[in-house]
Amino acid sequence: MRDKDDSKADGGGLLWTQLRKFVNLIDELRDLGLQEHINLPRIAVLGTQSSGKSSVLESIVGLDFLPRGDGVVTRRPLELRLHHLQENATPWAVFEEVKGKKFTNFTEVRNTIEELTDKTAGEKKGIVDEPIVLTIFSYTCPDLTLIDLPGITRIPLKGSDQPTNIEEITTEMAKRYCGDDRTIILCVIPANIDLTTSEALKYAQDWDKHQVRTVGVITKLDIMDSGTNAKRALTNQEVFLKLGYVGVKNRSQQDILNKTGVQSGLDIEKEWFSNHPVYRTLPKDCYGTDTLTHKLSRIMYAHIRTCLLYTSDAADDMQCVDLGGRRIIKKKKKKK
Repeated sequence: MRDKDDSKADGGGLLWTQLRKFVNLIDELRDLGLQEHINLPRIAVLGTQSSGKSSVLESIVGLDFLPRGDGVVTRRPLELRLHHLQENATPWAVFEEVKGKKFTNFTEVRNTIEELTDKTAGEKKGIVDEPIVLTIFSYTCPDLTLIDLPGITRIPLKGSDQPTNIEEITTEMAKRYCGDDRTIILCVIPANIDLTTSEALKYAQDWDKHQVRTVGVITKLDIMDSGTNAKRALTNQEVFLKLGYVGVKNRSQQDILNKTGVQSGLDIEKEWFSNHPVYRTLPKDCYGTDTLTHKLSRIMYAHIRTCLLYTSDAADDMQCVDLGGRRIIKKKKKKK
């Protein structure tokens, strides 16, 4: 990710500074319990199984830290609170459920996600709607809050604890987050399927009727059939989205097996797009993880500014109660 100090040269420094303040404020309000009474802005990552959601998230964060494997890997929503560090310091992370521990080894972060998932959802691939809250501080990431949702799943895995109505469960869970009009939907769609048949895109359109909250991300561009490309999709000529689409090239499974890190993967992505005979001719805002990150940051900044006015008015109807040093938010009693 480009350092935020560099953005000052093109006038983006104020945006980054303000975004950091706004995101921190929203996270503090969420910690106070205001989310139970007022919907707060966030980004939810929506996609079907194996659409490339985890790879997109790791590329945005700039670190290897998410579990991988066959079948359903994300079995609890993962709330990622990202904080950009100006210095080239050692990245670190904390879990809300693991009190008093600071993680600097991101392999340990991955293992802890798996342990917390098994602890709540069981070891037989069960899925539950109890988020893991993970805060990451790194010079590689932007200031954003994202929710990684379990992929929409049609058929339960054999020998698992998943019920026969797993599709209904995962769809309703996604709807609970993405149906909130303060949530930006990051809709991840693999390029090797037709956009018009994408379940995730259909749900996004159902839950965002006016298409003001949905950003399309097209993955797996490098494994499309020979002679085909996603030019029309990336230029918004197939299924129209007001906020458009961004194409990304994630690390392949072979890259991951070869221990190719996220930062190296981002360099490979830039080179791949710059050398592709079709994609290199497109506007720069159509492709690349850097483009996606900056697009999300700009959208989130505008979204939070709009939402904070409503949040301020709604907060007037709340009161902060101190219970032995722990503050909670409660609705004020209406005067008769």
